[in-house]
Amino acid sequence: MTLDPEDSKIITLARAARARNGSAEGAAVRDETGRTYSATDVALSALALSAVQAAVAMAVSGGARSLEAVALVTEGEPSAADEAVAAELGVKALLVAGPDGTLRA
Repeated sequence: MTLDPEDSKIITLARAARARNGSAEGAAVRDETGRTYSATDVALSALALSAVQAAVAMAVSGGARSLEAVALVTEGEPSAADEAVAAELGVKALLVAGPDGTLRA
């Protein structure tokens, strides 16, 4: 499968965030203006967010009104909550890749 270069970019950003923090998952989103945001999962005693939720929160707090794409890098699968938050901002399907960056079908 050939990815759009902009989609490849957010997968790379998600991989980098995951590696930098040593996290289980990394995510990156691209908003309607082309701005990108990346994040990892947050696991505090008072706050728990998936990487997708954290990246979407950053985008929305930065003024994004919709998203063009959401990428998740993980060994697992996206949660229903991850898919729901992406859908709420206009993304039909998440780009899910393994830690090596290989996109899953």
